[in-house]
Amino acid sequence: MSERQVRLSIEGLHKGYGAGAARKEVISDLTFDVLAGEFVCIVGPSGAGKTTLLKCLTGLHPASSGAVRLDGKVVDGPPRQMALVLQEYTRSLMPWLTVEKNVRLPLANLRIGKAEREQRITDALREVGLSDVRTSYPWQLSGGMQQRVAIARALAYRPEVLVMDEPFASVDAQTRADLEDLMLKVRQDFGITIVLVTHDIDEAVYLSDRVVVVTKGPCTVDEIIPVELPFPRDQIETKSDPRFVDLRARVFSRIKASA
Repeated sequence: MSERQVRLSIEGLHKGYGAGAARKEVISDLTFDVLAGEFVCIVGPSGAGKTTLLKCLTGLHPASSGAVRLDGKVVDGPPRQMALVLQEYTRSLMPWLTVEKNVRLPLANLRIGKAEREQRITDALREVGLSDVRTSYPWQLSGGMQQRVAIARALAYRPEVLVMDEPFASVDAQTRADLEDLMLKVRQDFGITIVLVTHDIDEAVYLSDRVVVVTKGPCTVDEIIPVELPFPRDQIETKSDPRFVDLRARVFSRIKASA
């Protein structure tokens, strides 16, 4: 581990549903840390409980035992320092609001002035390349552009930690590659900590500083794999690097072994 500050700490996390013989343990004794400014991807078999894990990380679901801590403070509800981007952008965006008004939504309850609020919206839309569609409606945009709106909305909030649940699963391959590169740029420009769940092994290796492989039933950490590939990363050069190929095979073998 680095000397950087631990931003997010998951300590002996358990999450289950039901009681007695009918109780189902979804997460069991799961422990890992995420450093400030780090990009961590979580991968594992289908049905492993990754989405439940993200809901615990973001305070949407309480832990049954153990703890999630953000900057040392127990997460017992959605933290103000954290933003969430979901896979289903069509459900998270308000179709009756323009792009600009969708991005403005999470800023309503922040104690910031109008000038700063408008500057945040402008900066966020510029960051994701949507400055010229701010008066359009989500339904007028492509799927990839709609997901960029969702990312811009999270960035305008200026979170310390951005949590993403399969954010690129519903777009085509080229758009997915573009959004991956966008997230690397966002991490560099904003110095933000990012935790992303994905089923795409190439995506996990391409984006990450470390890949956390979790097991199926119940979910716990199988292995944490450092990704020591140089930055900046490139969709062709990086994915052609023999080290990338080796890492991809290592992650895939761990997922198969833990299924």
